[in-house]
Amino acid sequence: MRLSTLQIGLIVAGIALVLGVVVYNAWQLRRARHRPEAPARANGGARPGGRVEPTLANGPASAASPASTIPVSGEPFGIPMEETETLADEAADAGESLAAPITRSAMADPPAAQGTHPQPDPEIECVVTLQPVKPAAAGTLAAGLHARLGKPLRWFGRRDAQATWQRVTGDTPGEFGEFAACLLLADRNGAATRAQIEAFHQVVAELAPRLPAAWSAATAEDEAVRAEELDRLCAELDMQIGLTIQKADGSPIPGTKLRGVAEAAGFRLAPTGRFEYVQEETGAVLYTLQNARGELFTADAMRASSFPGVVLVLDVPRVADPPRAFDQLRLAAKRMAHTLGGELVDDNQRPLTDTALAAIRTQVAQASELLARAQIDPGSPRAHKLFAA
Repeated sequence: MRLSTLQIGLIVAGIALVLGVVVYNAWQLRRARHRPEAPARANGGARPGGRVEPTLANGPASAASPASTIPVSGEPFGIPMEETETLADEAADAGESLAAPITRSAMADPPAAQGTHPQPDPEIECVVTLQPVKPAAAGTLAAGLHARLGKPLRWFGRRDAQATWQRVTGDTPGEFGEFAACLLLADRNGAATRAQIEAFHQVVAELAPRLPAAWSAATAEDEAVRAEELDRLCAELDMQIGLTIQKADGSPIPGTKLRGVAEAAGFRLAPTGRFEYVQEETGAVLYTLQNARGELFTADAMRASSFPGVVLVLDVPRVADPPRAFDQLRLAAKRMAHTLGGELVDDNQRPLTDTALAAIRTQVAQASELLARAQIDPGSPRAHKLFAA
């Protein structure tokens, strides 16, 4: 049987098609075998044998977790910039709503941006968002704006999903398309309890129908666990340095002389019952001068009393650039001790040598570095919240 030209052409085409499929499959297999492994996720763990520091990168729990990471400058909360961009692109492609509830990973600003505009901070706060059916005035929240829950409560609003969050009070003008209620999870008084978080949720639940608004929140149990972990992390990082001045012969220091020397050194008596050294450029308290007896200073006491000693205190987490602040504190302490005819001593009343002071400075620098690695920049708004009494 003779094949026609058409039949021969079809047979040849079929053979070519089969060979093409075989060759393509072989090429794909070879390509897969030579493809490099995908890089490990930044949050997936530290390098083998690498040092793991406490960090907020994966939430407070990461302080004790082998999966902790050390955040790198420019990569907020331990997420590489490339991965952040990829996630943003994927969200845009998927058509995700910009009005979605706040999440800890998507909401938090890097520490460098925290001081620009106050923002909700889901890393250290229990954040609940309310989306009104239609824009509502901040005054609608009046019943909950000043709720006393045992931890600081902040309220924010924004006009729409693209707008910047702003702090709101009952007098804030205009209407808002979204509100955020923020309860601090921990400070120096301890962690927020489950009961406090439940009370916070109840405040939001009672306000929502008045807007009306939809809202959602993590469970009080989960948030209480997060609060405990954050509190433990902060306890590990907290540091206050005190340099005591007392007379070498043990005699008391007259209050009038003490006040004169303190004010000459730049201190001012504050309503808190202590002398404060305030940085003029920022208005921030760099360090304080306190009564060695633990009692408060008053104008009357300074005129009528004498004191066995005073303590210059540096609150490390609450000042920017703690090593530099310690250098200023050390110089001020030495000058005041000389003027008062006293000396610097430690807690055991032993004189503080330059070697001992240098060792203390090293500890301050180490504490400052650990705070920064944990995404709690010393002197930042976040640090001031977490290390407030």
